[in-house]
Amino acid sequence: MNVFDRNINFDALFKFSQISRSTQQHLKNVYASLAVCMLVATAGSYIYVVTRIFQGGLTMLGSLAMMAWLAMTPHSPQTEKKRLAILAAFAFFTGLGLGPLMDYAISIDPSIIVTAFLGTSIIFSCFTLSALYAQRRSYLFLGGTLMTGLTVLLLVSILNMFFGSVLIFKAHLYLGLLVMCGFVLFDTQLIIEKAEMGDKDYIWHCVDLFLDFVTIFRKLVILLSMNEKEKKKEKK
Repeated sequence: MNVFDRNINFDALFKFSQISRSTQQHLKNVYASLAVCMLVATAGSYIYVVTRIFQGGLTMLGSLAMMAWLAMTPHSPQTEKKRLAILAAFAFFTGLGLGPLMDYAISIDPSIIVTAFLGTSIIFSCFTLSALYAQRRSYLFLGGTLMTGLTVLLLVSILNMFFGSVLIFKAHLYLGLLVMCGFVLFDTQLIIEKAEMGDKDYIWHCVDLFLDFVTIFRKLVILLSMNEKEKKKEKK
């Protein structure tokens, strides 16, 4: 039989038999909210680049304030619209916070932004699908390792404040990128398990994945900017 004559069952390709229907619907809500967050964050970054509003630490304070408000607002049908508005505000402040980095990357090469976004989308999608298709709970063991990785990253970051080594900084970025890829696997499966146990707070679950996406994007922008800057120096 010719392999090209076989019919591909796309319905089976997107069927997650190990995940209940209610959890699949929950995941749809999570990823729909995530898509909206990305659009709002993009708008926030664009507004910063054009207007330079809220410079300094105000954007970080705004993000933290929105995140705390969201955490303190209980999940219920009555508060859903309010919490979605808070989530949008959180994404907007996060986008504003990315503004200075966008400015820096644009000054080197505007294509860095597009490349970093496409790279982040591919990485995020691949690791998300890996978590969805894998056996349930198979990546939850990564929790301890990932927290250790974050601790190591923090210590390396503090030490490099004294050494100021570009090599250590780059190693920190690559290690951080690896850790965040692990968090996409871990957070996705953790959301599934929480939903299976009755936690249907898709808005807060969206925050976890949004932060993963933004962190990966930030690290890719920095790495691509550094590499492009080094290339330009070599050409001179």
